[in-house]
Amino acid sequence: MIQDQTPRFAFGRRNYRLMFAGLAVLAIGFITMTLDKTEYGEGFLGITLGPILLVIGFIIEFFAIMVRPDNSAPVANETTTPTTVNQPLAPLSTPAAPARPTYKR
Repeated sequence: MIQDQTPRFAFGRRNYRLMFAGLAVLAIGFITMTLDKTEYGEGFLGITLGPILLVIGFIIEFFAIMVRPDNSAPVANETTTPTTVNQPLAPLSTPAAPARPTYKR
């Protein structure tokens, strides 16, 4: 039996683009939170807009991980050769019956 599958990376080009976009939105969210000039950052930028941008960034990161990679996912190793498997599989054994309890009632 010859295994002819070339190993591929888990993420494709689209996944990495989404990840970088999510990281950019996260960075913008943190920077927005620091730009608030009110005391202790309790203004609109620090309490409303910054956290909304952070939630959007984390949602983008979630989808970047969960979306299926496209067909142009890079191959892990270009110089792999097919391997042959000549060993037969071992027969499956049935599990032994559980032992009786050692305590008495």
